[in-house]
Amino acid sequence: MKTLLWGAFVLLAGIWTGLVALTAQITDWLLAAMASGQATDLANVAGQWPVPAWLGLWIDTAWLQGLQTAWVDVVQWLGQVLPSAGGLMGWINPLLWTGWALVMLLLLVCAVAGHWLLGRLGTPAAQV
Repeated sequence: MKTLLWGAFVLLAGIWTGLVALTAQITDWLLAAMASGQATDLANVAGQWPVPAWLGLWIDTAWLQGLQTAWVDVVQWLGQVLPSAGGLMGWINPLLWTGWALVMLLLLVCAVAGHWLLGRLGTPAAQV
């Protein structure tokens, strides 16, 4: 049972690390695109994207078009608010990795507590 506990810890730690690393990379790319002005151009193109017919069966097209319009507005607003977004990455990246460390510490504390509890419970009695 302890092996299963530590296996779950390793799996969750790997997923969490990958998620934070991916978020840091995407944030870096997005801020670089915002600084160069490419993000607003990309948002305008994405706002003109036609909704595929197969997607219309699953999602209300009016809702999706409203979402596209909102996304374009947000990206254009961010483009105006963050003209020098390069400096923003200087504190977002450490903040992401600090959050990663706190969650990893919480995962480790839970795994150690589970390991200790499993040791205190001992092996289950044989069933008759």
